[in-house]
Amino acid sequence: MEILVNLDVMMARRKISSNELAERVGITPANLSILKTGKAKAIRFSTLMALCRELRCQPGDILEYKEN
Repeated sequence: MEILVNLDVMMARRKISSNELAERVGITPANLSILKTGKAKAIRFSTLMALCRELRCQPGDILEYKEN
């Protein structure tokens, strides 16, 4: 099982750059990159809520459960 992070897909749909999204959400571009690449071990609900607010989406649009 794994959790896939589709953040880059949502960013492309909304035509927003990493730097702009990081600034709007209040995290560093480096931390956003870690999230985008799926290397993050966890995500705070406050960060997830901010991402959903800025990308106008639901958590399920960003995170996806996939069984191996």
